[in-house]
Amino acid sequence: MPRDLSKLTRIAKDYTAAWNSGDPQAVASFYAQDGVIVINKGDPWQGRDRVAEMAAGFYADVPDLTLVCDDLRSAGDHVIYVWTFTGHHAGTGNPLAVKGWEEWEMDADGKVAASKGWFDAEDYARQAAGIRSPFP
Repeated sequence: MPRDLSKLTRIAKDYTAAWNSGDPQAVASFYAQDGVIVINKGDPWQGRDRVAEMAAGFYADVPDLTLVCDDLRSAGDHVIYVWTFTGHHAGTGNPLAVKGWEEWEMDADGKVAASKGWFDAEDYARQAAGIRSPFP
């Protein structure tokens, strides 16, 4: 996909809204049919059904998840989507404020062909346990 900041900004805005809808299928719709996401070097979630499963897992852990896009960068078909999500951990009820990003490779149709997602899993676990994050 050619570099078009207005189109990428719209995709990021709509992707954020999809996450905030609580609908795993809405999140998955931003991925190519065979699109893949890998989070923190974990196992890949490939295909829209698997991406929806990944999103459903986040909603199960953080039922009131709210996502904000903090920044967006692009170079050709490579996009960095920087985010923060907030909410409460389902198991403990403790508040969460988790920062991370996704590195997207976009296809010609403006869909995510591949994504590498990153967040501090140890910080997430600390917050879920009720230990205040050392990060602002």
